[in-house]
Formats: sequence, structure tokens, C-alpha cells
Amino acid sequence: MSPITDQADTAIYGRITYQIMENYWPTAADKPTATKHDREHSHWYNNVTKIVLSRTLYQSDKRNTIIVGDNVVQKINAIKQEQGKNILMFGSPSAAQTLMQLNLVDEYWLFVNPIILGSGIPFFAKLKDSIQLKLATTNVFSSGVIGVHYTRESIR
Repeated sequence: MSPITDQADTAIYGRITYQIMENYWPTAADKPTATKHDREHSHWYNNVTKIVLSRTLYQSDKRNTIIVGDNVVQKINAIKQEQGKNILMFGSPSAAQTLMQLNLVDEYWLFVNPIILGSGIPFFAKLKDSIQLKLATTNVFSSGVIGVHYTRESIR
């Protein structure tokens, strides 16, 4: 199985996750201790278009970075219509909740990790309506992580 990033040329982040990623991935490949994964993901990160959902950032001087603060439905739908590969979202639970509420998520890749956390931002807490999903694939990784890929039943 190839990395999911091979199938995407755009990534969506909330502001906090974006700032965390910007502090690490642009130069991760340059570190003497960089793993193969770090080098590959750093290369991918530096070349994809990054969309940042934020009400506090208004512009970015970073290459391939678009800030979306208003008209989210129109702007994300316009980006989805452009030529290219898939759009991925990593982390960013608040931004993900916004996209789910606005019916902008077409596929869900959920990864269950073998650790129990007692706190954090609940991922599906703010959904008002149910979303019908269809199981596409599952993977069990040697680390114990289980990956589940769902598609939305009816895409508008």
C-alpha cells in the first residue's frame, strides 16, 4: 500500500495544526537523524498546496499556502473542482468538524491507535445530523494501528 499522501496534492489544516506543521516539516528532511519517512513527508509537505482554515490568520507569505477564513463552502468547493489529486486533512479536529458540518468531506480515513487518551477534542462531537458512510477498505498495520477508509454514501 502506497502512502495516502501519494494520492493527494493539497492538504487542509486548522491554524494550530498548520503552525505545528510549519515548525517541523519544511526542514525535517535536512536533519541528520531524518528517517526515510521524514524525508519523504517533508518533500511532500513542501510541494503540496496548503489550505489553512482560520479566523485569525488573514494572509500567508508562504509558498503554496491559501488562508480561508470566510465563505468556506464556496472556496473549498471551488478548490475541489480544480484539476489535481485528492485533498487530505491531518488532525485539526475543529477545522474537520467545520468541514463535516458543511458537508464538504467526501471520504474518511480513520486510524485507531493502540493508546487510550483521557482528554482531547472529541472528533464528532459537534455533528447535528448523521452521515451515512460505506466501508471501502481496512488495514491492520504491524504497529497495531487499524486504518479504516469510508466513503460518504451520497455526495452532493
